[in-house]
Amino acid sequence: MTDFNSDLFKTIIPEGRGNTSEEVVSQLREMIHRGELHPGDRLPPERDLAKLLGVSRPTLRAGIRSLSAVGILQSRQGAGTFVVQSEGPPQLDSSPLRLMASLHGFTSAEMFEARQSLEMAIAGLAAERATGDQMASMAEEVTGMFASLDEPEQFLVHDMRFHQTVAAASGNRILTALMNMVATILFDARRKTVKHATDLKESAEMHRKIYRAIREHSPEAARLTMRDHLMLAQRAQEAEGIDYSDAADVAGNGDGADANPAT
Repeated sequence: MTDFNSDLFKTIIPEGRGNTSEEVVSQLREMIHRGELHPGDRLPPERDLAKLLGVSRPTLRAGIRSLSAVGILQSRQGAGTFVVQSEGPPQLDSSPLRLMASLHGFTSAEMFEARQSLEMAIAGLAAERATGDQMASMAEEVTGMFASLDEPEQFLVHDMRFHQTVAAASGNRILTALMNMVATILFDARRKTVKHATDLKESAEMHRKIYRAIREHSPEAARLTMRDHLMLAQRAQEAEGIDYSDAADVAGNGDGADANPAT
């Protein structure tokens, strides 16, 4: 762990009508790209960092939350904010995909098809490679889904964690990162309508079937069950009135800053 030379941090000068919190994100990302920030490094205290960057503390917090949401920074109670040090999958920024979706008019069917292809492959690999601890985590999230059928937003959290655990169990960080990038866009739209969901019990049952196929080390069953689950999820979410063709706009208005992938 390294504490930083304050000279590395440059005062942010807002450009035009740009969002200053986005400029905080941009500067910290660039420092990581240039090798000035390394995994495990601790950022200066919030008060000092805000002063160094020339921004308000609420603006700094917004930038840190955005980077924490995509797994780049991690805030630890009583210890500070750190650059994440992890052997897990890289967190790919979904902004380029959102931009392509806007420019080329990607349809909701295409987005779901891409996710289905990735998650089917991931489920099959998880059935071959999942550890005991990962299986226990999947079971815990399934239990959490059934316990939160009357709390849609909490259900969505367990849903997200289940898929993340399956992805980690695949052992393929590239597939996992790609899946998360696509799933984040779908999640941004779903979280706005999940309160109206009527398929939560059915969804929980499908997650349990996926878990059982992985537990039984049956790659083919895991792939097919994941396919069936995502097809049902697509139909149910379309019934909620979600228009995924508009999901690409989320990145532009900041609504997706704290999003994580989920069904």
